[in-house]
Amino acid sequence: MERTEHTKNILGLQLPTDPRWVNLAGISLQAILTDHAWCEQKAATSCITLVQRYPDKIELVNELSPIVTEEWGHFRLVLQELRKRNLELGKQRKDAYVNSLLLFQQKGGTEESRLLDKLLLCALIEARSCERFKRLSEGLEDAYLRNFYRRFMESEAGHYVLFLELAETYSPKEQVRQRWQQWLQHEAVIMQEMELRGDRIH
Repeated sequence: MERTEHTKNILGLQLPTDPRWVNLAGISLQAILTDHAWCEQKAATSCITLVQRYPDKIELVNELSPIVTEEWGHFRLVLQELRKRNLELGKQRKDAYVNSLLLFQQKGGTEESRLLDKLLLCALIEARSCERFKRLSEGLEDAYLRNFYRRFMESEAGHYVLFLELAETYSPKEQVRQRWQQWLQHEAVIMQEMELRGDRIH
């Protein structure tokens, strides 16, 4: 899939993660790895759901099918890291961040506009994951884990670009740009509210 200048330059989140979050992550490594594992599982499931919902979208099916395998592979890698450190995979917690984002999706409108929102939602989740992994890759004391998260950061970067490219495949580019900016603004509000409440996201 050809990468446009738009998808290369549009990826800026409006509110960065507080660098102090890495300190909390280091203290609660089991919680971070557990959240990470479940996020990879949900990412794989989201791609499966999109393929099931839109089997007629050939580009979508072709591009997301290998992502399912990759995301599930990531789940297994994180699970392996937990086991190596004699940590247990904890229960999946309620994800206030993603649930808040889901409320912003269009409920009515055309099938095209609903698909656009599904793709932009996935792009945004991948973008925030990439940003968080970058923080971990730069701020954790454990050198092995810094490299561990750098590899995940690079993977997530490719994923959120892919979702934006798919959005531009099925919707006019200007519509994608406008709606993406709305998603970014909404996500910044969610981040501010969560920080005020002291919530954390993966």
